Amino acid sequence: MADSADAVAGGSPMAAPALVEKAWGMPIHVLHSASAASHALLRVLLPLRCLVCSDPGHDGLDLCAACFAALPWSGRACLRCALPLPDTALIVCGSCREEAPPQAATHASLLYLPPVDQLLVRYKFHQDLAAGRLLAQLMQRTPPPWSCPPLVPVPLHNRRLRQRGYNQAAELCRLLQMPVWHGVYRRRHTAPQSERSAEQRRENLFDAFDVRGPVPSRLTVVDDVMTTGSTLMEIAETLRCVGAEEVRAWVCARVP
Repeated sequence: MADSADAVAGGSPMAAPALVEKAWGMPIHVLHSASAASHALLRVLLPLRCLVCSDPGHDGLDLCAACFAALPWSGRACLRCALPLPDTALIVCGSCREEAPPQAATHASLLYLPPVDQLLVRYKFHQDLAAGRLLAQLMQRTPPPWSCPPLVPVPLHNRRLRQRGYNQAAELCRLLQMPVWHGVYRRRHTAPQSERSAEQRRENLFDAFDVRGPVPSRLTVVDDVMTTGSTLMEIAETLRCVGAEEVRAWVCARVP
């Protein structure tokens, strides 16, 4: 993760200095190192435990064998938007054939179905970082069929970041242990996307993102959940407008 909190937050450049230090006055990279060391110690002292049913963990995960077998992995899906497809010869869905999204490809590791949906809610809204770590491990087991780095986390506005305490997409990127580019930030605060139609989501996010610094030619935007794809499309369009040659997307889960 970048040393500047501006990069961590994905917020406006003016707000960066206030987020460099945590409440204890410690640099964020020191806190991450301490957290990793604590996690390693806990793994020695405490056994793995399933985050879904509390049975013993399996295969190095906080997930039992039965819950792992029940995971809704993403299967055959549209190349452009990751929408599940029937068993046909098609590789692109009808909507993307009619109007191709700005991202060249989208990969979803899982589908937004039980138990993944509950894990994502716990991670995103209830500060369950253990659930986030598990989800990142599952993403590592089903990566996109292309060279991903650099990853670009979907940014939060600084106001939302202060409320939540962390950016769930940026944390996933950190846990995926790949190079990350923090050049995208939210230029304005937007209302929550939930309970909005696809058209309302697009209107809500119009001109919400901006870019700073030289833009890599190829990037992979990372987010936790993809519903209509409005967020990913807006970011991909923004990046392409400032010189990115190819933008792809990788999400933990896709709403089917």
